[in-house]
Amino acid sequence: MAEISGMIKPELPALPKITSRMTFLYLEHCKINRQDSAITVLDEKGILHIPSGVISVLLLGPGTEITHRAMELIGDSGISICWIGEKGVRYYVSGCPLTKSSRLMQKQAELVSDQRKNLNVARKMYGMRFPNEDVSNLTMQQLRGREGTRIKKIYKQCSKKWGVHWDGRQYDPENFTASDSVNQALSASHACLYGLVHSVICAIGCSPALGFVHVGNINSFVYDIADLYKAEITIPISFEIASQEPEDLPRVVRRRMRDEMVKLHLLKRIVEDIKFILMPDEPLEDENEPVMCLWDGENRTVDFARQYGTGDDL
Repeated sequence: MAEISGMIKPELPALPKITSRMTFLYLEHCKINRQDSAITVLDEKGILHIPSGVISVLLLGPGTEITHRAMELIGDSGISICWIGEKGVRYYVSGCPLTKSSRLMQKQAELVSDQRKNLNVARKMYGMRFPNEDVSNLTMQQLRGREGTRIKKIYKQCSKKWGVHWDGRQYDPENFTASDSVNQALSASHACLYGLVHSVICAIGCSPALGFVHVGNINSFVYDIADLYKAEITIPISFEIASQEPEDLPRVVRRRMRDEMVKLHLLKRIVEDIKFILMPDEPLEDENEPVMCLWDGENRTVDFARQYGTGDDL
């Protein structure tokens, strides 16, 4: 079979870091392909070329079609893909890391697997939401209670500030329009935030599934990290836009989320926050660290791609 022309797969160091990329790009009712190192988007208005190295995550809404060649480029470039439902109610994600090392994921697994360490990480994450309070001795039940009280207070404040009636978080994942405008806005804004957080988690080599507060879901760690920013970003934005009653609410929410993410340098913040949570005293990357090795028992490793057996062992 003849080779298909196109971009040669780039080396990881040649790709832009996650903190240097766009937050997200939402597409719907279009066909996505590739031309050399660019993603092409075809719709009724024509063709748009997007350099693959500048995107962190693609949000693909209803009516999108994507080719194998486009996915090949997306995978090589370390872009995360979120297939989201109508108006952004549901999202499905996959991603590729921008690192060759599994060190950060191993640290994450170590902390998750030890009950005491897991609790310490959870306390640290809750402590980031209560900067002036000491939560070092609180149990998980006490932490959840305090967080629940904080969120209820924020909902009440936003409701009063923007004059939007609030009856609690109520939505149907199968029917976006069944909920009121503020719940629709929350669903759309959360989908944007989840997509960006997932792309960062995958890009730096962590596991989206290994959560410390949320457990049992393939995206547990995504929800853990996203919860750090909801009170600051998604909740206020959702109430503000709901009060304006725009004709296309999800579209207005996505644009406002994108602008706010850029303004707050959220990509960089997410990377720094994950590092603070998992490895506060170590660099994310070590240029002298081997790409791969073999476990030799206890904490020892040996070089891989070598034959260790003798002739009699073969």
